[in-house]
Amino acid sequence: MQTVKMVITGPFSSGKTEFIRAISEIDVVTTDREISSVAEREEKEQTTVAMDFGRITVDDDLVLYLFGTPGQRRFDFMWEILAEGMLGFIVMVDSAKPETFREAKSILETFRAYAPTPYVVAANKQDHPDAWQPDDMRIALRIEPEVKLLPCVAKERDSVRDVLLELLYTILEEME
Repeated sequence: MQTVKMVITGPFSSGKTEFIRAISEIDVVTTDREISSVAEREEKEQTTVAMDFGRITVDDDLVLYLFGTPGQRRFDFMWEILAEGMLGFIVMVDSAKPETFREAKSILETFRAYAPTPYVVAANKQDHPDAWQPDDMRIALRIEPEVKLLPCVAKERDSVRDVLLELLYTILEEME
């Protein structure tokens, strides 16, 4: 059986944990803690401090291990640890929060420096009324045309599956 390690990364509150929860066939292992910052608590009650872990069996021969990174810079020491051995990564970006785009681009560049593995960018929260369109996000994030930038709603299993499949196809193309 082949196992593929994929890392799900992105800024604080971009949807990484939700993404893994939507598709994992096991209860997601999380390291969430209550948020102490008042400003951050307005968005959500808890944050990932080490990692999230989920698993999805694609078929008899292939299992994906999904590792979600913490989104806050104070926990970025975990990024390099989680990146070790990854065959690809997904950068989650909150489409409705352009103020996080710069951080998302910085995280993307950090992970590209860790390993020259395939990656895709997920334009999350496409169901939000303020969501930017993926084409506009590509321009704002300065994402090269050959990089897949995919619409996503992290709470919807089918949407998550589509993003994971695109990354998997990209990984397989690189292996050929």
